[in-house]
Amino acid sequence: MTTLTLTATRMRRGVWEGVITNSEAGVPQIKVTHLDKPVPDFDLTENDGAWVLKVPIPAEAIADGVQTFVITDQISSERLGYFTLIAGEALGDDMRVEVELLRAELDMLKRAFRRHCFETS
Repeated sequence: MTTLTLTATRMRRGVWEGVITNSEAGVPQIKVTHLDKPVPDFDLTENDGAWVLKVPIPAEAIADGVQTFVITDQISSERLGYFTLIAGEALGDDMRVEVELLRAELDMLKRAFRRHCFETS
């Protein structure tokens, strides 16, 4: 279980920013990936007991379609959060509706699986 919490703050001038809080002492060990490849040159600096994360968007990651960047706790391998870029042809509301439906169905499956595990243990 991770001791880190990520809160997105803004994206400006090609740099995504967030704040990481840590319930334990020490520098958070995180990684940022895009298409399962590490995103280089992100910056993590301490500010009043929290850590400011700045992720510059690599030029090669700016492309048509949906580009997702995943932020992970390296110690627990848990996903802390993510951010996406959408570019190119208008994707329309249909895609967003489909994604929301898929998320709802996944949540339903997760609840059913957890209930099954609880009942069979």
